[in-house]
Amino acid sequence: MLLATDLDGTFLGGTTADKEQLYSLLQQQKDIQLVFVTGRGIRSVLSLLENNNLPRPEYIICDVGATVTHLPTLTAVEPVQSHIAAKWPGDHVRETLKTVKGLLHQEAHQQYRCSYYYDDSTDIEGAREIAASLQCDLILSAGKYLDILPSGVNKGFTLKQLLQVLALPHQNVLVAGDSMNDYSMYETGFKGVVVGDSEPELIARTAGMTHVLQAQRPGAGGILEAMAFFPEFGIYL
Repeated sequence: MLLATDLDGTFLGGTTADKEQLYSLLQQQKDIQLVFVTGRGIRSVLSLLENNNLPRPEYIICDVGATVTHLPTLTAVEPVQSHIAAKWPGDHVRETLKTVKGLLHQEAHQQYRCSYYYDDSTDIEGAREIAASLQCDLILSAGKYLDILPSGVNKGFTLKQLLQVLALPHQNVLVAGDSMNDYSMYETGFKGVVVGDSEPELIARTAGMTHVLQAQRPGAGGILEAMAFFPEFGIYL
């Protein structure tokens, strides 16, 4: 089995009791493989993992899908990473987007993506047009984050590519998230959970997906709800 989960608002969210239960379960059940799928960069995730109470994933998909790392060796997963890198236009993406009104660049180490904050004053459509001209996609989430990624690259895309490398059956996968940059994971058709207190647009967009549970409990509690709901994972509870 494999749990592919977003971090902020999902794996790191919820009550202390729910987090303790989920983390303890994952540390005990060695046949559940853990993958973090996050908008954070790798340095930020490695800092989180200095907390010994947090289960360690085998793989980390960072940068909203733009990078993928095998944690035990801290090496990029190939050929997935090279394929993504080949699709990235280069550093001139950031220079070109400087002309867009209302974008605030996130000061963080990034590869193969550009990340910004946006608000009501931001020219979203102008940014989207520039991204398209550079063969890139624009992804909005949580009402304030804007990411520019290589065309077709997102969390769901990179997770599918990783699973091909691992040769893991898709029916043994559970995905979890709480914001619109997680939406691509549900589009893959994997069993999924939208945890409680998720972004309203994500709730609305996944409402008709029969393979997705819309949980009541936030964060880790929602993941536990999904494990109880899907028989493949219920055996671990």
